Amino acid sequence: MMLQARSWLSRARSFSTVSNNSLRVCVVGSGPAGFYTAEKTLKTHQGAQVDIIDRLPTPFGLVRSGVAPDHPETKIVINQFSRVAQHERCSFFGNVTLGSSISLSDLRELYHVVVLAYGSESDRALGIPGEDLMGIHSAREFVWWYNGHPDCRNLDPDLKSTDTAVILGQGNVALDVARILLRPTSELATTDIASHVLTALEESSIRKVYLVGRRGPVQAACTTKELREVLGIKNLYVNIKEADLVKTPADEEEMKNNRIQRRVYELLSKAAASGSSQPSSGQRELHFLFFRKPDSFLESDERSGLVSGVHVEKTVLKGVGPGKQIAVGTGEFEDLDCGMVLKSIGYKSVPVNGLPFDHNKGVVPNIRGRVVNDSSGDPTQVETGLYVCGWLKRGPTGIIATNLYCAEETVASISEDLKRGVLKSTSSLPKSGREGLLQLLEDRNVRPLPFSAWEKIDSEEKSLGSLRDKPREKLTTWEDLLKAAAMK
Repeated sequence: MMLQARSWLSRARSFSTVSNNSLRVCVVGSGPAGFYTAEKTLKTHQGAQVDIIDRLPTPFGLVRSGVAPDHPETKIVINQFSRVAQHERCSFFGNVTLGSSISLSDLRELYHVVVLAYGSESDRALGIPGEDLMGIHSAREFVWWYNGHPDCRNLDPDLKSTDTAVILGQGNVALDVARILLRPTSELATTDIASHVLTALEESSIRKVYLVGRRGPVQAACTTKELREVLGIKNLYVNIKEADLVKTPADEEEMKNNRIQRRVYELLSKAAASGSSQPSSGQRELHFLFFRKPDSFLESDERSGLVSGVHVEKTVLKGVGPGKQIAVGTGEFEDLDCGMVLKSIGYKSVPVNGLPFDHNKGVVPNIRGRVVNDSSGDPTQVETGLYVCGWLKRGPTGIIATNLYCAEETVASISEDLKRGVLKSTSSLPKSGREGLLQLLEDRNVRPLPFSAWEKIDSEEKSLGSLRDKPREKLTTWEDLLKAAAMK
């Protein structure tokens, strides 16, 4: 395996279409933000050499590990990203971790420009009692689990010991998770859902799911597409309290300026009006619970350390400015019994050494993508040659295409800095870029996996999938991924 890596390494070094004084750019993270940044850089800077590194052997970030398996149309963007990775001036290197394989200061030494686009790989905490009880997971972990992410291969959520799950949050991720739990498994069987997950869902006892939100239906954070899909699940009883749908003048004001909020409210109202008053026997149930915020998690009397419910406080909305309302507690509480809780309250980015970081907002302080040294106190004090894009730049919001505009802004800042001479000119300060990176990784015994290694994984997954009438059968362990990557 090491010999193979070395021979590939020498080929990568000898194959170069750029001169030594070209602009060398390293993009950290191969999700939508990373690939859009690479694509825009290649188009804007003729002659620039762009390297994309990722800690996983597989590229595409959340398109692979975040987009739900029953949303194949959303994954078509992978074709566009693959063309970027195959561009003669671009290289992808998987299995390279920022912070352990290589440091940020190493990258800044090797490249003229470093763009951090590694997203959000952690979770916000509620900070309430009982949050560490068994049976409580973050929605991110659950999504990674059903999408076959190697880091969550062994999550093994218990879907057999309870018939009720509570999902905290009402955004698109919360709706995805509810849909996966409630949708007939026969419909999921022909998707690229991980096979061990499909088995777990087939054996699942969960029949009732609560989607809990702090605010009301007007403020629900989902989009109409996701809401329509979950409301359209076959033979599903949907419960929405009529009282929750009563709008205030402040709600009307909010809806007036937001078409998506209007449509979401209309869909919820229609579902409430057309639904039956009681579920029929054996019918799965989805309950939208508005104006509730979690206060604590309850521990089971029968099994120590296991969650048995959520203690929630009823809320009311309070105006805090034009068109903005927040939820405040009323002092009235109730319990929701359940055996599993999924927290869908937001992803969180993780800082690395040498990177300014705003822990409150969970982002890197920046001005249009230029990283600002927050310790200086001077907003004009930028970190030369260091940029951000995607969730690390703006927080975990938006759809895949949002990253396109985000990347355009960051690349425009890079271009401005080159033009204004803020970045050292490539002729006066040549950098080793890819060659230096590969040498450093070799010295540290780190084996980078090129895009051709991903193509082997891709081919193996598609081959295994064809045996089961699926688009692919994902390899879900590090061992299997690395083994496939090394195949001849």
